[in-house]
This record gives sequence, C-alpha cells and structure tokens, in this order.
Amino acid sequence: MEPSKTMKPKGKEPHQTPAQVSRRCFLNILWTALGLGALAEFLWLAFSFLRPAEPGGESQANAIVPVGPLASFEPGTVTAFQKGEFYLVRLDDGGLIALSCRCTHLGCTVPWVEKEKKFLCPCHASAFDITGNVINSPAARALDTFPLSIENNIVKVDTGRRIKRSGFNPEQLVYPPKI
Repeated sequence: MEPSKTMKPKGKEPHQTPAQVSRRCFLNILWTALGLGALAEFLWLAFSFLRPAEPGGESQANAIVPVGPLASFEPGTVTAFQKGEFYLVRLDDGGLIALSCRCTHLGCTVPWVEKEKKFLCPCHASAFDITGNVINSPAARALDTFPLSIENNIVKVDTGRRIKRSGFNPEQLVYPPKI
C-alpha cells in the first residue's frame, strides 16, 4: 500500500520541539487549576459559614452604652440598638433585659418580628420569644444577655460582658427603682 500524500507521517512535527506544550494541554492544565481554586474557595466559604461564632468577637468590647431615659421604653416593647448589637426588651411587668441580636446557633442576626412577637433567625429558622427563650430549633439555648443597669433613670447596657444562658430566669430582669 502506498502512503497517501495527505497523510502526515507519524512522529513529531518538524516545527515542534520536545519542550513545547500544545495549546490543548495548556488549556487543560489552566481549567484544572481554576477548578481546583474554585473548589478550595467554596470549601473555605462553606466551612466559615457552618463554624459556630467565636465568643469575644464583639465590636463594642468593654463598652457601657447609655441607651436613654427609662421613660422612653414603654412596657411590652422591644427596641433595637445597632451600635451595641442588642435589643432592649421591656416586659409588660416593667422588667428590662438586654438581649444579644446574634442567634446562638451560628451567630446570624435575629430580627424582632412585631406581628409574631418573636425573634426569627433568617439563616436556619430558629425562633426566640420576647425573653430570648428558644421556641424553635436548631438553636439549642436562649439568646445571650448583657448586664443592664439604671442610674439616675438612664438605662445603661454593658456590651463588653456577654452572658450565656440556657433559658430565661426572672432573676435576669432589672426593674426600675421604686420611688
């Protein structure tokens, strides 16, 4: 059989050197590297999202936040303080408690939903009542609190001392001084 003129002989092309990488091989290496980089970034983000929040990461460490005069907080209300990252809750009986705005499951911010009278975590659907008790898991414990004091009818919250708790206890409430 006679070789055809259009067939190329087996072996190396005359213009290629052994050290030269073909374009196809280069692109395969490039796509593999980019895929591995994307996979590594995805795994890092997934791990960061699922890792529990570390204690002590407060932006207002060791800060006493004066939140206002006692008369400005009506019984049965929840007031958000973004600067201190807490809610000031005044119960119907007049007791006050400062609740952290961070879910105890993974640290997502839990907004107060006035219509439902509860804190709802948008990340994993945990729910907390007005005192911070868990009413829907996956959160395993109540919202953290901050120490609260009333001095000269001014309410002050110590955002530098987070108090972990398993549930609500009436002793955690601060009542205004009786006149």
